[in-house]
Amino acid sequence: MSYSSAFAQGQRFLLEGALGERLKREYGLAPDPQVGLARHCTTPEGRAALGALWGQYAAIAHRHGLPFLATTPTRRGDRDRVQEAGLTGALLQENVRFLQSLRRDWPGVGYVGGMVGCYGEAYTGQGALEEEAALDYHRWQLELLAEAGVEFLYAALLPTLPEATGLARAMGPTGLPYLLSFTLRREGCLPDGTPLAQAIAAIDAATAPHPPLGYMTNCIHPRFVYEALSAPDNQDPGIRARFVGIQGNAAPLTHEQLQSATDLLTSDPVSFARDSAALGELAPLQVFGGCCGTDGRHLEQLAGMVGD
Repeated sequence: MSYSSAFAQGQRFLLEGALGERLKREYGLAPDPQVGLARHCTTPEGRAALGALWGQYAAIAHRHGLPFLATTPTRRGDRDRVQEAGLTGALLQENVRFLQSLRRDWPGVGYVGGMVGCYGEAYTGQGALEEEAALDYHRWQLELLAEAGVEFLYAALLPTLPEATGLARAMGPTGLPYLLSFTLRREGCLPDGTPLAQAIAAIDAATAPHPPLGYMTNCIHPRFVYEALSAPDNQDPGIRARFVGIQGNAAPLTHEQLQSATDLLTSDPVSFARDSAALGELAPLQVFGGCCGTDGRHLEQLAGMVGD
């Protein structure tokens, strides 16, 4: 069954947990200054480490009856950063091929997605593109990922409405199902001040007849997401119905606190899972995963609560 068909039937999915932190802490592999984690798919050490992490997450999903979602670590693989690193678009295609090769050994059902990100600073929106510039700029990366055979697209940590809109308008013409994940503040708005509900309504209107499958947030603690969805500006039931997922942090800290932290910040896996699952009281979540501070323990608890 295709990813879009499974999604339309209301299937829940387990999205991967943290990769970057675990690569540094457990394997001594730091992100590339330009292209982040994408470089690790091209080295023997990186491939072995990523294969082990994705394999762990895939096995957890299978144990709890959930299809597994894995995305290429190409959030920083846009055109300028790839060229600054002295590389070509082949880097993106190699990421896709590597992840596809791993999927053949995963138990259960797995889907391979292509990840993209914003041009500027993901937590603040500094340096973000305007809508038309984003539409033009992001096509390069999206087309390469689509040509390489990903089954869906995932745009992570989008801090401003104009760039998110332009990016979404570029995703639709690929013909692939896609998800947009905002950088969300606990007050219920994006870093540029746009309320979540307003951002969802605006992008749905701008991308018709090919809107996103749904909207998410990542790199934020689930309790903060509960506060955001409960904000007065985000009460519209129709809008809430479009909010479908979270890739949450383990520690209840703001983005500013995360950026200034020098040690790994995490929390009890059971409470993380409960807080994530509790978001189902406010919105019909279908995609659950982990971001900063999470590992297999957090994903095991989370899958146990939302799967089976």
